[in-house]
Amino acid sequence: MASKESTVIRETLRAGGQAFDLTACDREPIHIPGSIQPHGLLLVVDATTRRVGGGAGDIEGRLALQWQDKPIDRLLGIDLGAAIDAREDGVEEIPLFGIEGLLETFDAAVRVTDRYLLVELEPQDISNAAAVELLGRLDGVATAFDRAPDLQALCDRAATGFRDLTGYDRVMVYRFLDDAAGVVLAEDRDPSLPSFLHHHFPASDIPKQARALYVRNRVRVIPDIFYTPAPIRGPVGLAEIDLSDVALRSVSPIHLQYMRNMGVGASASVSIVKDGLLWGLIACHHGTARPLSYATRAACCALAGGLARQIRAKEEAEAYRQRLRLRASEDAIVARYDPGVPFGRFVEELGGELMRMLDADGFALLRGRDLAATGICPPDAAIRELVREVAPLAVAQPFATNALSTRIPAAAAYAGQASGVLASSLGSDEAAMMLWFRAEQPEIVNWAGNPHKDVVHDPQAVLTPRTSFEVWREEVRGRARRWTLEEVDSVTRLRRALFEARQARRLRDLNQELGHIVADREALLVQKDHLLREINHRIQNSLQLVQSFLHLQAREDEGIAGQLDEASRRLSAVALVHRRLYQADQLETVDLSRYVEELLVDTREAMGPEWAAAMTLDLAPILISADRAVQVGLILTELVINANKYAYGGKPGPLAISVEQHRNQFRLIVADQGRGTDFTGQRTGFGTRMMNAMIRQLGGSIEQGDNKPGLRVIVTAPIGSE
Repeated sequence: MASKESTVIRETLRAGGQAFDLTACDREPIHIPGSIQPHGLLLVVDATTRRVGGGAGDIEGRLALQWQDKPIDRLLGIDLGAAIDAREDGVEEIPLFGIEGLLETFDAAVRVTDRYLLVELEPQDISNAAAVELLGRLDGVATAFDRAPDLQALCDRAATGFRDLTGYDRVMVYRFLDDAAGVVLAEDRDPSLPSFLHHHFPASDIPKQARALYVRNRVRVIPDIFYTPAPIRGPVGLAEIDLSDVALRSVSPIHLQYMRNMGVGASASVSIVKDGLLWGLIACHHGTARPLSYATRAACCALAGGLARQIRAKEEAEAYRQRLRLRASEDAIVARYDPGVPFGRFVEELGGELMRMLDADGFALLRGRDLAATGICPPDAAIRELVREVAPLAVAQPFATNALSTRIPAAAAYAGQASGVLASSLGSDEAAMMLWFRAEQPEIVNWAGNPHKDVVHDPQAVLTPRTSFEVWREEVRGRARRWTLEEVDSVTRLRRALFEARQARRLRDLNQELGHIVADREALLVQKDHLLREINHRIQNSLQLVQSFLHLQAREDEGIAGQLDEASRRLSAVALVHRRLYQADQLETVDLSRYVEELLVDTREAMGPEWAAAMTLDLAPILISADRAVQVGLILTELVINANKYAYGGKPGPLAISVEQHRNQFRLIVADQGRGTDFTGQRTGFGTRMMNAMIRQLGGSIEQGDNKPGLRVIVTAPIGSE
């Protein structure tokens, strides 16, 4: 299902002429509610003394009359301290079973933080299925996942499998789109309930900070939407404790009202996290209150992990099949291409094949003042004007858009013929451009309620969620089907193949008619290549000479040796891109993984063998422009310098460096296991200013977080410039 970036979703409540934007929900501190859901108990234990300092819920009536300041081991009747001390490094949750209360038995989960042990107690489900039965059901659902032929079938089976596992009235597979809105891909429900299948929900329905918590808490359950929150009791300040990882954490009143407005009595959400990012949710609704046991939640979490892996496999398989089909079309076109045919005949013979290759509605070729087109295309004058607009953008790589009128407003006049355009220069000495067109594809989008509707409230009213979920249909115009990354890459390869074929034919013709000119041309090419090699050699020598000067100055002046070493590493990053460009077949792009790997070889040599042994790499192959590669190299160099200086007090230690791709963006991750302080944000020296400037030029962002232990720095930026 395509994303609707053009649809600006802004749900507004108006009070006395003043507009309230529901994006204010993004700032609600839902991680510190100060209370829990009352079906369970929460004990806040001092991590040092292991005495209970505070808690929430009916502790006196369900666990023990005297509980405050009591050792947690005595209160629970188990050796919890031994379990905590024996846990593996990095494990933050310890499950416990069979905790006896006054009138019931509890399942427990202990979450270990720096200051507290957060002990959650939930009533044990005596009707819970045996482990063998639960494993059998999981195996059956996982087998169904394996046999799903495509993504839609996989989502359909996931909805059925999770409903069978949880017993809820309605289970939906909900996918997040590029604009943070969502769509229901699959649904299994009680026949008496209305369907939300294929309905869209605006981004404001799930605020930004809630989506972040879905990555941390993979399963979230509200057994009773109509519960009364149980506040945290104890010393002043405990009410402000961070409950981000607590399953019993009380839910935002806005979200509870939202669910009541949907007619839901209980809900559960299971996160689908693919490659560390929130792909979607398994959303479960029930008409009445319904608990979900700890064992069932654990099963849901495991099943969601398997579903995420299957989603990734299905998406990669589809991309692979598309690449194979495109390669076959490219080979067929190149095999039939004759550079010597007249201009119009080229389009006449191959235009249909070129359209079928990209599933386009029209194709045009403009060379100089000559224009030939086939299929559904804009008027000739419009094509010429369009080429003038996009030609500067389609030289190094193809220009692609599925909403041309948003980039070129005048294109709205022919949106019916060309809302989608993929344009590529032929890269010859003639001004030539290939253009594929996709006609406008109006789409009726079903929203669960009007996402644009303004609601009038009293001037003193507080922000509240929307109340209507009736089907609201919206027609989206001015858009065509998206061009995939595989299709854009295919055009790049085709352009290169046609250029090479045309050049080969041209060289053959010149050899037949003007042999001596060809000889002179080859001599000039040899001379040019020699000159390029000489220039490259001198540039490399100059860069090495500057580095030698820096090293020499560092030895003579120890006071600035560190700064000179840093300057030398930055210079190495620039020099490596120059070397890679000269050695590569194409001058525009660099394989970022090979570049980073070679850059770190030089860096490790400079830092010494102990640091070299401590570095681990996980690099995905990504093609990136040379200019952006230089910027990435400088950023990586600065992050490694910072880790070298501050992570372990100047001593060597583990340092993990990875490069990942997600859609049209890459992520550079540098993570250590050291002191964990955000030195990058605190420093304002040249290196930090330079790194921030590089990130701004990339159009990206930098995020520092707790690596538990250590510091994890993530730089995210588009693979190509906007």
